[in-house]
Amino acid sequence: MSLLESTIDSGDHPLSVVENIASDNNWMFERSGDDEITIASKGQWTDYQISFTWMAEIEALHLACAFDMKIPEARRAEVQRLIAAINEQLWLGHFDIWTHTGMVMHRQALVLPGGITASGPQCESMLAGAIHACERYFPAFQFVVWAGKSTQEAMAAALFDTEGEA
Repeated sequence: MSLLESTIDSGDHPLSVVENIASDNNWMFERSGDDEITIASKGQWTDYQISFTWMAEIEALHLACAFDMKIPEARRAEVQRLIAAINEQLWLGHFDIWTHTGMVMHRQALVLPGGITASGPQCESMLAGAIHACERYFPAFQFVVWAGKSTQEAMAAALFDTEGEA
């Protein structure tokens, strides 16, 4: 067994920590290689595909949370404006649009230099933060893409918080 294989098999490897979290929560996941695990999660608005990737060359655990919404070319400029407005509101992570696929995703990274290990709470926090951001802003993306609304209209709707119960 090589040093790399023993590191990957170690419970200290960041992806092993993520895999344990997924197993403990009975979430569907797939380990697509030594450096990536993908988790399927059901949200209120849509399903999310969450990929954790260990990037050894920069010693960082990268998270990308994507949802199934292809952005038509005619709406991409407005979606870019929406992403900029949303990112101004976020303290952790950011949204991107992958121009070659037209998919929107939330991304963030946890830097682990010099052999620092990721903890369960750190990985859970990354996961919860990504899902929370996607759940909060998914309707804004829908307003812009499918309802033809402006960034300002979509942000006003997304940032509107209801209080109490009807």
